[in-house]
Amino acid sequence: MTSIQLAQRGTGLLRTFNEAGVLSAADVHVALRLGRMGRESSEEVLFAAALAVRAVRSGSVCLELLRMREIGVDADETWDAGAGVDPATLPWPDIDAVLAALRISPLVCGGPAGPLRPLRLVDADPAGAQWREDAGPLLYLDRYYQQEQTIRRVLTERSGDHPIVDAAAVRRELDRLFDAPIGAAPDRQRLAAALAATHWTTVVAGGPGTGKTHTIARILALLDTHRRAQPKLPTLRIAMAAPTGKAAARLQEAVREQADSLDLPELTAATLHRLLGWQRGRTTRFRYHEFNRLPYDVIVVDETSMVSLTMMSSLLAALRPDTRLVLVGDPDQLASVDAGAVLADLVAGPIVGAPNPVLDQILVTDSLESVAAEDDPEALTNLERTRMRGGIVRLTRGRRFGGKIAELAVAIRAGDADAALELLRAGGTELSLSAPEETAPVRADIVRAAEEVTAAALEGDAAGALTALESHRLLCAHRQGPFGVERWDRMAAEWAFAGGAGPEPYQGSWYPGQPLLVTANDHEARIYNGDTGVIVRMPDGSVRAALQRGSEPYLVHPTQFPAVVTVFAMTIHRSQGSQYDTVSVVLPEPESTLLTRELLYTAVTRARSHVRVIGTDESIRAGIARRVLRASGLSRSSPGTP
Repeated sequence: MTSIQLAQRGTGLLRTFNEAGVLSAADVHVALRLGRMGRESSEEVLFAAALAVRAVRSGSVCLELLRMREIGVDADETWDAGAGVDPATLPWPDIDAVLAALRISPLVCGGPAGPLRPLRLVDADPAGAQWREDAGPLLYLDRYYQQEQTIRRVLTERSGDHPIVDAAAVRRELDRLFDAPIGAAPDRQRLAAALAATHWTTVVAGGPGTGKTHTIARILALLDTHRRAQPKLPTLRIAMAAPTGKAAARLQEAVREQADSLDLPELTAATLHRLLGWQRGRTTRFRYHEFNRLPYDVIVVDETSMVSLTMMSSLLAALRPDTRLVLVGDPDQLASVDAGAVLADLVAGPIVGAPNPVLDQILVTDSLESVAAEDDPEALTNLERTRMRGGIVRLTRGRRFGGKIAELAVAIRAGDADAALELLRAGGTELSLSAPEETAPVRADIVRAAEEVTAAALEGDAAGALTALESHRLLCAHRQGPFGVERWDRMAAEWAFAGGAGPEPYQGSWYPGQPLLVTANDHEARIYNGDTGVIVRMPDGSVRAALQRGSEPYLVHPTQFPAVVTVFAMTIHRSQGSQYDTVSVVLPEPESTLLTRELLYTAVTRARSHVRVIGTDESIRAGIARRVLRASGLSRSSPGTP
């Protein structure tokens, strides 16, 4: 059990909620510092400021004041004296009193201490009508308010007009790049390419296996061919990026595998930090910004669900108005570890700008209104048609997995715990449910996979070792505790070693079959944080680490790793972007605030052929019922009044 750090200067509400684990010492210290800077002593204002800091630390962009009582005990902190405290029993202040204090606070309005306004109170309904839950007042730290406003402003400006394209030429390319024209069952991948041709900003959403990278490659081929057909224009400048080095490497590999068949140039992908030109110790954080724009005609960002508000704001500020931006990702997955869930906000938010009439010219008779029969289950819904007018499309046809795993993912995403439990209890070849103490099935899978990895590694078969490594993965929600990675990784290692898949006594720190997880980037060596690999014995007796890179393993000497650990279990967050044949998911107790619908969905969709859930019915129900609360103003129809 980890002790909560108490802020020594905290008193009143700050002290009470700090002791209960709702506020951390850091939350209290920041609020008190803001109070000193702005000469603000109101207990209600300082408490709201501390909650706003806590909200950002928990992944929200702002604090929804009407829902502040829903904030629970910090998932990362417990305290012996405060353990078991029900937040509902705490002395929450009256919301009207908090709002009244904020509206006259120098931290919100400025005051004698100067024009500094570290807090922004946004009233979605300044006329004072009765608040709706989705339109109540929001309290921001100023930095995040400004970043959100940048995103809103840039996207609104980019939706004001559309690229000029040859509709007939685009249609011919769509016919070439996709199997068949849109018919009774709409091809949403083809529609995504049409949207990217006719909009400055396109959002391509979809779950695992719906063909997102397949679609990216064809979008790039379409835009590149369209540019080359106009000889007076320079070559299309394309950039591909992702929030992590691992995701960027996978995007690059996936597009390059299709490049020859699509007549695409050789493209590289980078992290968003490298794309923007990260500058350590400089006044401007990035080389490219509002006054020095990125020099690209097309920018594709994959795994956008993991992009934070801060990073998205920096990217959009650095875009030229005539750069096509294609944002790709799964809005139902876990969001960035930092504040914001920008992709989910964009997919759910209001549509701005007018529709592009050229889109209907490209689709001809296959207009969005007539693209499929009303009674066709695969037909575009009215909501989909509306979203597509704003450049947003969701790919729905899964190609990586189907059957019971897909049904379970749908049930979790829909919040249907009864259906999810029924599927898991039914068992079969694709799904299974184990009690927390029932370790025999997962132990058997771990030992089998470790033996296969070791056998291939001893033979020098890097490809075979990597394939065996991906046959099973043990995933946890927590890092520590009885359901955390530390405990289960240790148990899994002991099981594997007992099965003979461990180091021999005379071996050093590296042994054939050793599973690895990279924890830092080395771009020059093509090694990325989140990469997984395995130690393989070479014919001369030396060892190399094999990493998956497209169709061929990438071999490096173990000493080249900037940072690496032996891994038998990993967090669900770490697993994003990866796929395994079988996934065993260890669920924590129902009270864990880390246990959410998004976490379960992400874990389940890592599996190709089998999902094993290790947990209780209560944990499954609690996880499906609990949504990630990431407050922001992006999904609202108007920015409100600060």
